[in-house]
Amino acid sequence: MERIYQALPLRELGGDAGFRRPTQPPSGRVSLESSALEVMTDLARTTPATIRPQAPLAGANQFMITRGVRLLLVVDDLEIVLGVITANDVLGERPMLAATGRGVRRDELTVADVMTPVERVEVIELAEVERARVGHVLETLRRAGRQHVLVVDFDVLPPRRPLDAGVKRAMVRGIFSISQIARQLGVSVPAGGEVALTFSEIEAALIK
Repeated sequence: MERIYQALPLRELGGDAGFRRPTQPPSGRVSLESSALEVMTDLARTTPATIRPQAPLAGANQFMITRGVRLLLVVDDLEIVLGVITANDVLGERPMLAATGRGVRRDELTVADVMTPVERVEVIELAEVERARVGHVLETLRRAGRQHVLVVDFDVLPPRRPLDAGVKRAMVRGIFSISQIARQLGVSVPAGGEVALTFSEIEAALIK
C-alpha cells in the first residue's frame, strides 16, 4: 500500500538568525523511507555559501556557479542572516522588476535588491526533520513550490536582565535542495528545471 506523506510545518526565519559551521563528513544513496537527515546539507558538516547584501547581482550568479550551489545565504559582517538568494531569483524576472522599480540598469543591482529577506523566508525546525523521512521533505517542497527550504535549530541567548528568560535565536542548521535529493534518489533531473517538472520526473523515475 502506498504511503501518504504529509508536508512538514513551515515557520518564518525571523530576524537575527545565524548559521551553523561544519564539524563532521556527507551521505549517499537514499529512498523515500530514508531519514530526512540523510538528504539535508548539514551546516555542522559543510560550510554554507554566503554573500553580502551589497555584492553585485551578477557576482552572485558567478559565485553560485563556482561553488556548485543554487542558493546563497545573505549575511552581514557579523554573520547574521539577512535573507537568501537563489539561482532562480537571479535568472528569473526578479532582476528586471527590481531594475524597473528602482529606475536603474540591471547591472547596477545588488543582492539586496533581489534576495528574499528573512521576514519572508519559511523554514522547518530540526526537531521536525529528525522525525521525518525523505518523502516528507519532498512533499513539503512540492506543496511550497520551491527547490530549497532551510532547516533551523536554536541557541538560547543569556537574558539581558537577571530575572528575564533567555531568548531563543534561530540558527540555520541545514538546507534541503530538490536537485540534491533527486541525485541521492538516483534520479537524473536537469539543473534549473521548473519545480513541477522536477517533481514529475522524480515521481516517474521512482514508480518504474
